[in-house]
Amino acid sequence: MNNKNAEDLKHIRSMMEQSSRFISLSGWSGIFAGIYAIIAASSAYYLFWKSDVDYFNRSTNLISIELVYELLLIGLITLILAVGTGIVLSVRKSKKKQLKIWNHVTKRLLIHLFVPLLSGGLFCIALYLNESLGLIAPAMLIFYGLALLNASKFTFPDIAYLGYCELALGMIGLFFIGKGLLIWAIGFGLLHIIYGIFIQRKYH
Repeated sequence: MNNKNAEDLKHIRSMMEQSSRFISLSGWSGIFAGIYAIIAASSAYYLFWKSDVDYFNRSTNLISIELVYELLLIGLITLILAVGTGIVLSVRKSKKKQLKIWNHVTKRLLIHLFVPLLSGGLFCIALYLNESLGLIAPAMLIFYGLALLNASKFTFPDIAYLGYCELALGMIGLFFIGKGLLIWAIGFGLLHIIYGIFIQRKYH
């Protein structure tokens, strides 16, 4: 096979990949999301400490409504920062590679990603209303892992490994209720950073 044929095959393979997968995902978005999550977990632990709540003690169940609102605010800010950073970096990468950021692949990716996420969000709300606060952190990891697995077929296949890790960590968290915040920090923080570095090095 001569060089021209090899180049043609490489070009065809690249076009097929662009038409079937979202390849504008930036590894830096995962790294930043992980950093935001670690900061959020540290802030949440500080709020527990300031409110004299021993989060790591399973017998501690008294949490004020003010503390709940503060934790929700931290979660909302973290979500906005992570999603916003991911969008900005993905748009910048798509422009650099001269790719369309919004197409049928992007739509399918978002649908397959957000169906498990929204289901998980409703499930976590139900846990909160039923005062099962200790299950919320592992449930978030489980549904997030399922969302990543569901969406992996429309982006880098390596994202499935992150999904498996999040799912496994969430399952472990179900049996260590008092360690939910720590497991949450590992799943959304450390694993995201490791994954982001891997993706950035492999697909940069």
